[in-house]
This record gives sequence, C-alpha cells and structure tokens, in this order.
Amino acid sequence: KPIVAWCVGTCASCFATEVQFGHAGAQARGDTETAAAKNKAMKEAGFHVPDSFDKLPEMIGNVYTQMVQEGEIVETPEGETPVVPMDYTWAKKLGMVRKPANFISSIADDRGEELKYCGVTITDVFDKEMGIGGVLSLLWFRRQLPRECTKFIEMILMVTADHGPAVSGAHNTIVTARAGKDLVSALCSGLLTIGPRFGGALDDAAKMFSEAHDSGVSPNDFIEKMKKTNQLIMGIGHRIKSLANPDQRVELIKQYAKNNFKSTPILDFALAVEQLTTRKRANLILNVDGCIAVSFVDMVRSCGAFTREECDDLMS
Repeated sequence: KPIVAWCVGTCASCFATEVQFGHAGAQARGDTETAAAKNKAMKEAGFHVPDSFDKLPEMIGNVYTQMVQEGEIVETPEGETPVVPMDYTWAKKLGMVRKPANFISSIADDRGEELKYCGVTITDVFDKEMGIGGVLSLLWFRRQLPRECTKFIEMILMVTADHGPAVSGAHNTIVTARAGKDLVSALCSGLLTIGPRFGGALDDAAKMFSEAHDSGVSPNDFIEKMKKTNQLIMGIGHRIKSLANPDQRVELIKQYAKNNFKSTPILDFALAVEQLTTRKRANLILNVDGCIAVSFVDMVRSCGAFTREECDDLMS
C-alpha cells in the first residue's frame, strides 16, 4: 500500500540557531537527523513525499485518484446524509413542540373556563344539588349514579366518620400528635395502620360474601368451609355489640338498603350467615364493616349503572 508522509520541522533551517521541534528532548544531531534529510530518505525509499507541507493534501488526492484509476480502490456511493432532528429546546422555544404531561387525569379537568368532574361542570354539580355523594360517584365511579346510591355513599361517610379513640388508626394518630409531630405526620401514622384487622375488613368481607353467594353454596356450608380452612369470616363479630345490644349503624344501613335497592342478595346471604354464627355466640353479628361491604356490592350490582363485568372489576 502506498504511504503518503511528511516529517515536520523543515522550517528549522530558517533559524540561525538550533531550535527544538517535536516532543521534549527531540533534537537533530547532525544533518542526517534533520527533517529535510528524513523527508529525502523517505522519498528515496518509495514514500510519497510532497515538496512542502502545504502540498500534502494535493499529494494525498493525487495518490488516491491514481489508485482509483488503476482499480486498486473501488469507490462506492456515499449513503444519504440523515437529517439531523431539530433541537428539542429550540423547537419548544419556537412553539413547535410541547413537553408531554407527566400526569393525566381522567376524572377532573380544570383546563377550560370551568372545573369539570367527569365531564360535569361544577355549576351543574351545585344546580342539580348532587351533594358529596354525587361528587364522589363522579370521581370514584366516573359516572353519575342514581340518587339512592349517592345518598347511600353520604350515609356511609356519616356513620363511619368517627370510630372513637380506641381503634388502631385513632390510637396511632393520637400518640404521634402527642409526640409533637405535625398534623400530616400524625394522620399518616394512623392511616398506615389500615389493613386486614382495621379498616380493610370491608374489602375482604365484600369478596368473601360475594364469592360465596355467587358459587351457590349455602350459608351453613360456607361457615363450615371457613372453619375447616381456619379462616375468619370478615365482617362478622363485634367486641361490644350483640343480638341483645345491636349496632344502630348496622340497623340503619340494612333498613336503607332494603328500602332503596332493587335487590339485596348479598346482604340477605350475610344475614343468613349471621343467624347461624349468633347461635354459637351472641356477638358474632354482622358488624358495620360487613354490612357496609355487602350493601355496597348490592348497590353496585342493582343500580343499573354497571355491567356485571364492571361490578366484578370494582369489587376486585
């Protein structure tokens, strides 16, 4: 392969005194070590050496052209130069693009002239007197539920507004507040206790009673199955309340569900279970958590606003 080369430092002959060129310590000792002598030696050895440094590009071009003509180099067409995309910051400044949203809300929209909850303007919310229940139906279920359903939601909020200071959530909140922590930290401490034994029983009760009813099992067989698998029946039992001392919250919820929902099969099944469990102990009643859970299932299934698939998805 041809070599095009040039040894720099030929300008040293222009100086009256010796000048060091190149890396530290490089020095020409005698005429044979000068740049000019080296260029001459390379040229005699067959290197392509230009007459001056300025002619180096021309020499490279001549050698390349000669190799192409002789067939030693076969040229291939260059690919199309890709278009460099516009810089994002510049494009944004020109108004050609915008930054994508980090969060998208499918239930509330405040971009227009008026706030909307699931497509319903805040003016309509007040004009139609939807109340807290109506707003929650729009935000939770993404649709406007019938009035008996929204009133039931408000009813549940009222009967569960305060469980007293003895439950886990209230206890932790009080202890944290007395330790000098701020309000938000105290509330978070209480909220973090919500689980299977406090607050979370509603989810399990809704699931247990719904699955049992839908499977066609009898209340007695359901109880026996829970005994054999050593599982607690969520929503059954109370420390204080009993048949002789009923929980008025449960009575209110049962009465409302019976009077306003089209059908209450899950509530009826839970009450049938209660009739059997209270034979063993009077305080194994359907408690407020269980009553809320099964009534909510009946409300969702009977209100006509959801398909059965949507109902099951909500319950899961």
